[in-house]
Amino acid sequence: MRILFGLLIAALIIIGFAHESRPVMRLVDGAWRFVERTDHLYRYRMGKPLRGTPDLGRLGDRLKAQGLSLGAPVFIRIFKKESELELWMKKGARYVRFATYPICRWSGDLGPKLAQGDRQSPEGFYTVARRQLNPNSRWHLSFNLGYPNTFDRAQKRTGDYLMVHGGCGSIGCYAVTNPVIDEIWRIITKAFDAGQPRFHVHVMPFRWTGWNTRLHEVDRWGDFWTDLRAGHDLFEKTNLPPRVSVCNGRYVVEPGSTGAGEHADVGKRCPADKPLI
Repeated sequence: MRILFGLLIAALIIIGFAHESRPVMRLVDGAWRFVERTDHLYRYRMGKPLRGTPDLGRLGDRLKAQGLSLGAPVFIRIFKKESELELWMKKGARYVRFATYPICRWSGDLGPKLAQGDRQSPEGFYTVARRQLNPNSRWHLSFNLGYPNTFDRAQKRTGDYLMVHGGCGSIGCYAVTNPVIDEIWRIITKAFDAGQPRFHVHVMPFRWTGWNTRLHEVDRWGDFWTDLRAGHDLFEKTNLPPRVSVCNGRYVVEPGSTGAGEHADVGKRCPADKPLI
């Protein structure tokens, strides 16, 4: 059945591109997301790893294969639409991607969280310090993204306790299952133990592929996503988390450094060398 559904979606994708039909592309997009979420929930309830989950029992071997070790500074990216969480670790002067984990569940739709109770998972640039870890979470283990950050507060957005946690339920959080949060927890706590004061979490609406760019080229969140993409593209270019500031209600990103400054929190004023936006 899954194969037949995949073939149907592939056919619709071809039709969508061939006719440049955004309604058809949106239909295909929604159908695929439904299939993926259904599969995630089925596998979770059956006690099976989600498709794409790394071999969690071989953490040491996987680290060794990439020349990495526990205690290295970390950086996380979340891609909402694709339901993926990337964990990067520092190797030498740059970060390398260690693992990509499937996200079992997030809630709401593409776009930022606006208000308490809207059941929307946030998007934006966040930082996590050790105090934001919760080892006694009702979702096994969790860490708080730090929403609302400086940008969110400037937009008068409300809400709290937006987490990455175990399990497969969400009312605004990102649920990655218990075994996956166990591995992430082990890696990030070792980074804190080794002296990393906080790590960045960049939450993107989607990967900027040709398909996604065409599908979302006209969207109410276009300006917001343009600012997020600037941070995404800068990291892609340098493999260093960028420095992020808020200037007149907009995110501003600048190249990160290889020193302690790369872990700075979201800035609270416009950079002196940049014009007001």
